[in-house]
Amino acid sequence: MTAINSTHDPARHSWVESANLPDADFPIQNLPFGAFERDGERRAGIAIGAHVVDLRALRDSGLLAAGSDAALACEAASDGTLNRLMAMTPSYASALRATLSDLLDSGAPQRARIEQQAEALLPRIDEVTLCLPCQVGDYTDFLTSLHHTERHGRYKGLADPLPAAFKSLPIAYHGRASSLRVSGGEVRRPHGQYRDANGQIVFGPAPALDFELELAAWIGRGNALTQPIPVDAAHEHIFGYSLLNDWSAKSIQWFEQVLGPFLGKSFHSSLSPWIVTAEALAPFRKAPVPRAKSDPAPMPHLHGAFDQQQGGLHLDLYAHLLTNGLREAGATPVRITHTHLDNLYWTFAQMVAHHTSNGCNLRTGDLLGSGTISGADDAARACITELTNAGKDPLGLPNGETRTALEDGDEITLSARATKPGAVSIGFGECRGRIAPALAFAERQTEIAA
Repeated sequence: MTAINSTHDPARHSWVESANLPDADFPIQNLPFGAFERDGERRAGIAIGAHVVDLRALRDSGLLAAGSDAALACEAASDGTLNRLMAMTPSYASALRATLSDLLDSGAPQRARIEQQAEALLPRIDEVTLCLPCQVGDYTDFLTSLHHTERHGRYKGLADPLPAAFKSLPIAYHGRASSLRVSGGEVRRPHGQYRDANGQIVFGPAPALDFELELAAWIGRGNALTQPIPVDAAHEHIFGYSLLNDWSAKSIQWFEQVLGPFLGKSFHSSLSPWIVTAEALAPFRKAPVPRAKSDPAPMPHLHGAFDQQQGGLHLDLYAHLLTNGLREAGATPVRITHTHLDNLYWTFAQMVAHHTSNGCNLRTGDLLGSGTISGADDAARACITELTNAGKDPLGLPNGETRTALEDGDEITLSARATKPGAVSIGFGECRGRIAPALAFAERQTEIAA
């Protein structure tokens, strides 16, 4: 596990002034990795304030010592994706991050050289098109909030709202990697089968569309088939984290779910574009919340001394809603959720250890979702279904509008901040999507037939 080092120094400031703003997501202590399109080409980069360091331009700049770990890391990212870099031992990404921290420091002796090449090296984030940071081979979504799981069990009328296995292992399902999308743009309302208000099975645009606020871990180095990853070694396999909105068509999901979620989930999942590295989050490590004394102890392969000391994060997460009505009135998005990573029953290291405990191999770029991060408090309910008690108590907005599900034009923005006294707070950027009306399915079918 990466230790706290000079890159975390709270006294460090950047000559990139936007990185020094009090609410900056990407101060010099963060330096998250991502990918973007520029002049029709895909590039890998690192965010600093309102700018992104173009790693291919950095490779060609002459600012890196030839053959250094930082130069080799930069070369690995020169194809515009992060997969090769993520597959390397963590020391390479760490070296690149440390070198950039020095180059971007307010006292950097190379500042004049960098500013001469600034147009090529440091485009503004709002002048490039952000992409998914790497190629995603597999996507696994977990169910690790006790409060979220218990509430949904009650909404479904289950005698025991918690699945029997919930407190013994991290429950998960295999999601659809092909419909993962980067933050921004439209989320098209899907069609599907569901029971209507009269109990009839119908097919049409999903009426109960929902967001789900999650954190996702990116796998760096994988494991060989048949070789489990021990829980205390799992942290070394996590390259970093992004925000995840696991959009859900609850009406479809609740009707179809037998083996697990399928079409109610696979139509779209949104990711924030930046990977906040495990190293950047080192100052915010904490012990996970202790289990209730009456709960069963984790099996030995899911219990690690290090994970019990530092398997959690000081991380607050938020969801904001902007409706057409609020937008037309010039109002700002309304915060509807404020939760904390403490509301997960299982740590990410336990998720990795469980995922590989049967010998399953994880690969570089695989994505692991935490599941909806709902807490006990009303404000910590991290989806519309919980915020409205499955539609029984509509969510009221300041302009008088109400919601029991997301409507066309509604926009959800997820955000998160890691904070701890003595450390510079860092953010994740936003994970945003606006609901677009369902396509005319019958008309499309007619066109295909013709």
